[in-house]
Amino acid sequence: MISIEKGTVKEIIKKHSKRTDILVEVDGRKEKAINYDEMTGEVQVGNPVILNTTAVKLGLGTGGYHFVLHNLAQEQKEMPMGGHIMKLRYTPQQIKVFAAEEQESQYHRAFLDFESLGTMPVLVGTLHSMLMPLVATLKYLNPQIKIAYIMTDGAALPIALSNTVELLKKNGIIDTTITIGHAFGGDLECVNVYNGLIAAKEIALCDIAIVVMGPGIVGTGTPFGFTGIEQGINLDAVEVLGGIPIAVPRISFADGRERHKGISHHSLTVLDKICRGKSRVVLPLLVGQERELVHHQIKNLKIDEKHYIVEENGNIVFDALEHFDFTVSTMGRGVKEDAAFFLTCGAAASYGMTLI
Repeated sequence: MISIEKGTVKEIIKKHSKRTDILVEVDGRKEKAINYDEMTGEVQVGNPVILNTTAVKLGLGTGGYHFVLHNLAQEQKEMPMGGHIMKLRYTPQQIKVFAAEEQESQYHRAFLDFESLGTMPVLVGTLHSMLMPLVATLKYLNPQIKIAYIMTDGAALPIALSNTVELLKKNGIIDTTITIGHAFGGDLECVNVYNGLIAAKEIALCDIAIVVMGPGIVGTGTPFGFTGIEQGINLDAVEVLGGIPIAVPRISFADGRERHKGISHHSLTVLDKICRGKSRVVLPLLVGQERELVHHQIKNLKIDEKHYIVEENGNIVFDALEHFDFTVSTMGRGVKEDAAFFLTCGAAASYGMTLI
C-alpha cells in the first residue's frame, strides 16, 4: 500500500528543466513535494494535487519530499506523437517513451547494423556521486571529448531527479544522456544496457561512456542485497559488445561501517562473484596502511587473477573539480572527508582517457 493524501500547491520553490519543486499544504502542514512535469504536467500555485506521501511518512532518504501523483487542475492533454514503449509498465504511473531502437525510430537501423563498440572505453560505477568527479576529470583533461552518461534503473527512475545531471548538462560537461530499463527522461531512451551502449557509440557518437545509476542506491547489508550489484552485469555487457570495461570500485576509509572500509563489500562482491568477463579495475595511488588493506582485499579474493588491476594517480580530480567550481559529496562527505573515494574516480577517468 502507498500513502496518498490531497494537498494544495502553495509555492513554486524551483523550476527545473523537467521537474518542479513545490511547497504543498497537507492537512494544515506545509511540506515539500516534487512534480515530474513529463508525467503530471506543469503545476501552478493554487492547484489541488494528489500526493504520494509514503517516503516522508517512513522517514526514507528521499530528501523529505512528497511526490505528485495527479494535478486535479491539469486538463487532459493528447500524448506526444511517436513511440510505444512503456516504462514503469503496468503501474498507475506508466509512461510512454519513444525508444531509440523502436521500428519507427530514425535510429532503428543503427541497432540492426551494429557490429562492435570498437574498443570504446566505458567507465562503470555504482554510486551516482561518482558521476560528477568522473566527467569533470574527463572534460578537464580534454574539453573536446564527447561523453555519454547512461543512467540505469538501479535507483531513481526519473533522470530529472538528479541535480547533478542538470548541472553537468547545463555546463556542457555531459554531451548526451541515455536512460535505460525503466529509467526515463534522457536525451535518448533505450530498453536495456546493451542498446544503451550501442546508442552511446552509434547515435551519440561519444568517445567514452559512463554507466551508473541515478540517485538513491538501495542496500540491505546482505551479500547480494544491493542494487549496485548491477555493476557486474553492466561490465560484462561492455565486454560482450567489444568495448573496454573499466570498473570504478567504491573505496573509502571514512565510512564507519566495516563492510565499506577500503574496497566496499559491494565492489568486492561484484568483481568476485558477479562479473563473468575480465575488466580493468582502477585503483588510486594510495600509501601506507590504506594501500596495504586494498591490496590485501584484492589478493584475498584473487581479484587480480580474474581482472586486470591498474593503479593510476587520481589527484587531478581535485584540480578538475576546482576548475569547474563543482562542490561534490558522497554519503554526505566531501572531498576532504572522503578523499579516497574521489581519488578513485579521478584515477578511473585518467586511465579511461589513455584508452581513447
